[in-house]
Amino acid sequence: MPIDHLDRRTFLRASGVALGLPLLDAMIPCSSAAAPTAKRPPCLVLIGQPLGLYGPNFFPEQPGRDFKPSRYLQLLDAHREHFTVFSGMSHRYAAGHFAEVGLFTGVAPEFIRENAIKNGISLDQEAASHVGSQTRFPSLVLGGGNAAWNRRGVRLPAESRATQVFRRLFLAGTPEQEAQELQRVRNGQSILDDVGEQLQALSRRVGRADRDRLDLFLASIREAEQTLQQEERWTTTPKPKLDVPVPTNDYGGPQLVERSRQWYNLVHLALQTDSTRVISLWLGTQERPEIEGVTLGHHDASHHGQDPTKLDQLTLIEEAEIKVFGEFLGKLSQTDEGSHSLLDRTAVLYASNLGNSSSHDNNNLPILLAGGDFEHRGHVAYNTKENTRLANLYVRMLHHMGIETDTFGASNGVVSEV
Repeated sequence: MPIDHLDRRTFLRASGVALGLPLLDAMIPCSSAAAPTAKRPPCLVLIGQPLGLYGPNFFPEQPGRDFKPSRYLQLLDAHREHFTVFSGMSHRYAAGHFAEVGLFTGVAPEFIRENAIKNGISLDQEAASHVGSQTRFPSLVLGGGNAAWNRRGVRLPAESRATQVFRRLFLAGTPEQEAQELQRVRNGQSILDDVGEQLQALSRRVGRADRDRLDLFLASIREAEQTLQQEERWTTTPKPKLDVPVPTNDYGGPQLVERSRQWYNLVHLALQTDSTRVISLWLGTQERPEIEGVTLGHHDASHHGQDPTKLDQLTLIEEAEIKVFGEFLGKLSQTDEGSHSLLDRTAVLYASNLGNSSSHDNNNLPILLAGGDFEHRGHVAYNTKENTRLANLYVRMLHHMGIETDTFGASNGVVSEV
């Protein structure tokens, strides 16, 4: 029986409620839907942990698919066919905690020094520059930290309140509010047009150095214009509304597990409704998390100095973090999209800028890549002394997003093992 083609933004409507549907086979063009292996658009999720993971509890001892799970990876064993752990990878920075600014940009080590940052674009924003125009939100930067950077090396602020992000994603305003928002966008376009013309006239009257500065400023204006044009298109498109409770609580620092779970659930909904295909999420806390048996602050426990008591505390914290991450992978894998799951088309990177938080060491970072169209290999073990550049993996992840490139950051090749 023939199936009618559905518009991607099809909604179920009842009693004034609009239920946004996830991507269905009928929403794919007929030529694609006929093929059982039709691929949906790829997605990218970057998850950063600022205090690392204790290496002996994270890395397996054996390389390859048949590795014996480490203490932490036992908690993810249900998903072992869908992830790869990398050891012996880093950006070769020497900036301690400060290296978090380069975790997802992968620029050369000489550009990441305390009080002397010359950063580049982060992996999420590079992906968003190619695919972001296809969704309401080009990307989401969530949680906190210094994860996302634009092409000029300017940090993008993160959304720190999950309740506000949910409202932006799924709650429509009144007709008056929507009209005001549309007018705001149009006013912004008009202002930018005027400023652009003035700057172009000014650039003809100044020297070369000033023209270079003006060119950089004009580039920023052009980016803003593109953003406003996209905003106008989506302002007149109904938001997806879901049959889920509206979150009312933004969990604080001590509520590490609850806050992480809330963010993961929100990421899942954003991907499922195709509200965006690119997300970066920064997790963790410096405080004492509300986890049974934990009496120390997370930061204090992470700086353990091999003290057995602190290591026991750190293990409880990190096991809780890995468990909730496993829940997230489970949700993605259980979200059926025909011949594939949401996890099958979503590359999920779980990483930290610290290999050993106790000594502020930025080598041999804990790196786990899950999902996506990769051929997962269990444990890929590189040289833990002469680390392989993490940016080489980023090149491979851009390929997953359909972006053909040979370089990213300070890469000197591409990871071919996955």
